[in-house]
Amino acid sequence: MQFNKLKPSATKWYFLGILTLLGIQINRGQDISYQADWESLKQHKTPEWFLDAKFGIYCHWGPYSVPEFKNEWYSHWMYVHKNNPEAKNGEASEYYKHHVATYGPLKDFGYKDFIPMFKAEKFDAAQWADLFEKAGAKFAGPVSEHADGFAMWDSELTSWDAKEMGPKRDIMGELAHEIRKRDMKFIATFHRQWLLGWYPTWDETTDASDPKYAGLYGPKMKKGDFQYPPSTHDIDAGIKKYYPLADENFNKEWLDRLKEIIDKYDPDLVWFDNKMDVIGETYRKEFLEYYYNQAAKKKQEVVSTYKFYDFAKGSAVLDLERARMSEKKDFPWLTDDSIDWNSWSHIKNPDYKSVNRLVDFLVDVVSKNGAVLLNITPKANGEIPKPVKERLLEMGQWLRVNGEAIYGTRTFAVYGEGGTKVVEGHLSERSNPDNTSKDIRFTTKEGSLYAIALDWPADGEMLITTLKKDNKYYSKNIKKIELLGYKKPLDFKVGDKGLRIQLPHEKVGDHAFAFKIISE
Repeated sequence: MQFNKLKPSATKWYFLGILTLLGIQINRGQDISYQADWESLKQHKTPEWFLDAKFGIYCHWGPYSVPEFKNEWYSHWMYVHKNNPEAKNGEASEYYKHHVATYGPLKDFGYKDFIPMFKAEKFDAAQWADLFEKAGAKFAGPVSEHADGFAMWDSELTSWDAKEMGPKRDIMGELAHEIRKRDMKFIATFHRQWLLGWYPTWDETTDASDPKYAGLYGPKMKKGDFQYPPSTHDIDAGIKKYYPLADENFNKEWLDRLKEIIDKYDPDLVWFDNKMDVIGETYRKEFLEYYYNQAAKKKQEVVSTYKFYDFAKGSAVLDLERARMSEKKDFPWLTDDSIDWNSWSHIKNPDYKSVNRLVDFLVDVVSKNGAVLLNITPKANGEIPKPVKERLLEMGQWLRVNGEAIYGTRTFAVYGEGGTKVVEGHLSERSNPDNTSKDIRFTTKEGSLYAIALDWPADGEMLITTLKKDNKYYSKNIKKIELLGYKKPLDFKVGDKGLRIQLPHEKVGDHAFAFKIISE
């Protein structure tokens, strides 16, 4: 090969490849100097703490929590009246109708007017962190900024933040301190890219058009420019298409806010909602370059996430939304889901998921090389609703008994067995039915295999067909089988139809049941 014919970037990666083949481990993990180049950023290694953690908690909490109506998209849909391009069939949204009836015309009472009502007077960061710890979370944090444009930290870049308005407290700072005191990782989640077109800044009948409030509502747009930003990639076809729709000012502000969060709070994980492809690709790469390099200087192991094609594959951790994989993956991934079936923020008529559903979801995701980021829904005053607390504490109780089959585990040759099929796809979780006792999921750790039944078998025994005699996945001689939470070893037999495990006479626990298979 003639090296002088190669482009400089190609020459660099060629020599790095040669050095790696020779066993010279450079530019690995957190020890390299990253460049704003996808090939460089792909060298970042997902840290062991994330691979071990499996379960985290965050919360949608902000001024949108005040109206307690429908969901966290209130701040957007409240502005959709009959003359808005997004009005379906020329009809105002139910949010708009509710808002005008409850608070008055949008010119007089806009979203900004919820901020003084968002007082967080009962918020106690220590109590929240205690709850997260008792729930079994290994990483936790708040939504740093939702699509509403209100920053939940003490920002030097905007006055529209929680330190100067509303609670008049540094919410992120307080939570970061208390979460880390309990040996959990601190995370920051970011939705600001949605602000581009979130409010009808063109609409002179609303307060969103007033330039006095541009710091909250975002840049002036023309009518019809955005209809809550359009999808900018062909998800189904798997085609990566970048359309940098934001101007340089918006791009720069997006990046500057992220740098401020990194510099002030040292988040261990920065999570992004989708629609990041409205941000220029250069700025997305610059974010990862800055985050990874700052972490390397601090000897900190960090994670960033992305949805769809917003970052290059391999440069960060892929995240799903209200969804999961149907099969085991050879790469680590994350899924974010809410404790409420319908909303990510607190509303007056919540529909909370059962603990059984939440535990089964966690087990299924972990068996496929994933982790769960569960969203909870605090009230505007800072209280966490009692049913939410109860569910988290019950999950924590389950994890105290069965956590060894979850934390620090890795995948088995197959994720599991059973007839319940998972429907993949964005926001697909409602399409997935509850599991049965035939649904079994596998994890491994320190030489042991864990088989986790997602319900209690009714006939007194559990049959694992994957582990039948002479199976191709597990050739070890089984020495002992234990049921986590039960003191005595269980009788078992390996046959042509599978591994049969005799169960205790009475059900042990209330949710998924983890069997530890110990071999010689």
